[in-house]
Amino acid sequence: MTDKTITLTTAQAIIRYLSNQYIEIDGMERRICGGGFGIFGHGNVTCLGEALYDARDALPLYRGQNEQSMGFAAAGYAKQWLRQRFMFCTASAGPGTANLLTSAALAHANRLPMLMLCGDSYLTRLPDPVLQQLEHFGNPTLGVNDAFKAVTRFWDRITHPAQILQSLPAALATMLDPADCGPAFIGLPQDVQGWTYDYPESFFAKRTHRIRRQAPDALEINDAAALLKTAKRPMIIAGGGVQYSGAVADLTAFAVAHNIPVVETIAGRANLIQTHPLNIGPVGVTGSDSANTIAEQADVILAVGTRLQDFTTGSWTAFAKDAQIIGLNVGRHDAMKHLSLPVVGDAKLALAALTAALKSHRAPATWTDFAQTERTKWVAYTNDITTPSNGPNSYAKAIRAVNDLCHPRDRVVAAAGGLPAEVTAHWQTKDIGTVDVEFGFSCMGYEIAGGWGARIAQFEREPDRDTIVFTGDGSYLLMNSDIYSSVLTNRKLIICLLDNGGFAVINKLQNNTGNESFNNLIADCPTVPAPFTVDFAAHAAAMGAQTETASNPAEFAAAFKRAQAADKTCVIVMQVDAYDGWTTQGHTWWEVGTPHTTQNPKVAAKHREVESSRAKQRKGV
Repeated sequence: MTDKTITLTTAQAIIRYLSNQYIEIDGMERRICGGGFGIFGHGNVTCLGEALYDARDALPLYRGQNEQSMGFAAAGYAKQWLRQRFMFCTASAGPGTANLLTSAALAHANRLPMLMLCGDSYLTRLPDPVLQQLEHFGNPTLGVNDAFKAVTRFWDRITHPAQILQSLPAALATMLDPADCGPAFIGLPQDVQGWTYDYPESFFAKRTHRIRRQAPDALEINDAAALLKTAKRPMIIAGGGVQYSGAVADLTAFAVAHNIPVVETIAGRANLIQTHPLNIGPVGVTGSDSANTIAEQADVILAVGTRLQDFTTGSWTAFAKDAQIIGLNVGRHDAMKHLSLPVVGDAKLALAALTAALKSHRAPATWTDFAQTERTKWVAYTNDITTPSNGPNSYAKAIRAVNDLCHPRDRVVAAAGGLPAEVTAHWQTKDIGTVDVEFGFSCMGYEIAGGWGARIAQFEREPDRDTIVFTGDGSYLLMNSDIYSSVLTNRKLIICLLDNGGFAVINKLQNNTGNESFNNLIADCPTVPAPFTVDFAAHAAAMGAQTETASNPAEFAAAFKRAQAADKTCVIVMQVDAYDGWTTQGHTWWEVGTPHTTQNPKVAAKHREVESSRAKQRKGV
């Protein structure tokens, strides 16, 4: 029987297809694509814009203020939905699309689904060179959009309307693949967007998708179980992949059944609640003394759902050189890092298989007791440094104020600078999956935009809860326009803006390597003759937010309570010390490039100090 056809433009067909793709989550069918973020221009307004207008109820389009922040918002949305749903971003040909490069890289680094539908030059080349077109004299097919090949998991340029019959399902399959998940880019030449084709109607039939659960290999499970049974000091590293697998309860049950202490990565924060007895704290460069102490002594490390970034591994100095690592990951590339014994498969299925193989085996009680004692010491340290009366205003004190007052289901968002370290170290998790510290790409500007995207997703399931954003003045100045977006769309944020007068955490790194403060703090910029303080509260108020300025942690806490009661986006500003109040404990070694020769004796001394720890570094692949 011949399939009936329907004549549509390329743009219309793309939007109709996306509108009919569903996924089942918690017993409820939802569209996989939650809508999109868009800024229209000559590369996407006439054709794609026409198609989106007709689908505006099924695929709501949020008007962006900046293409890069649109991509960050899409990433925040995907994280909140645990990669089960995504948003598209559409931008015009030229600089609009180019602005998405950074956010595509963020999504790629964090393994997040995001679809980019971007304008491109005319396929016919009849009007060339067109506005904003980059001309490569020896290769007329090369343009801005080709730059996305390095930062996407799927890339295509549609040169004929029929191609989307193959391209769209392939892009969707990539974004839903637990191992290869990442951003997808589809370039849409301006003429091709409007060309028509007789598409088979079956292509647009409603389809409900599932995210694949890959079962682990039985032999790999047996090898991992055998190794764990030999361990005198085993440890679990819980990464972000645990949450994406929906395996948080399974990992907790596994740890309890076998009495194995658990440490968390930055992406894996909020895998365990703070009070769980096997939660030994965050590990690595922005970690805790407790987690790093047991990491140094562990003989077998079960790394679950983590890509083992350098902040987790302390540039591979956090673990004993002879410690054996089991890499349990759905991605083969991550499972095999540093000569790990790989278990390639879904975390939920693999943990169940490991439990069956281990049977009643439990780690020595003396080891777990030791880990818990170390955790008690670390909690005492964090309680001390976050106490309002101890020292100057600091990130840590602001975090404590919010942590004490927030609802367990509120979501916390932070990224880049010093706040990821301070949130990772001091945030006491009240409920599972409530922390988003973007440190995969460590991207300034993600905070407010990513918070807006997270709030859009949160509003779809938990509208009464808050999304809380921690940002510094540097990131705020880089990208703040989604305060306006949140006000326009009635998606309330509580933004905690902590002003330390510049890029203070990089100034700290500068000083810690023997260098003088230079060009990081506003006061130390040689091209700034008369520094002044930005009135951040007035600036945010001009975009429609409710704002307050606090002079100390008590005022900050009171302002936060008022923000909780408010019905629109609130910005709370507090100045914090650029030099004092930082967390000084809990840090592993981190490899940074330092000058091997210098006329500055302080820099030379710090170089020798940095290099003195290199002997601990594991060598591997």
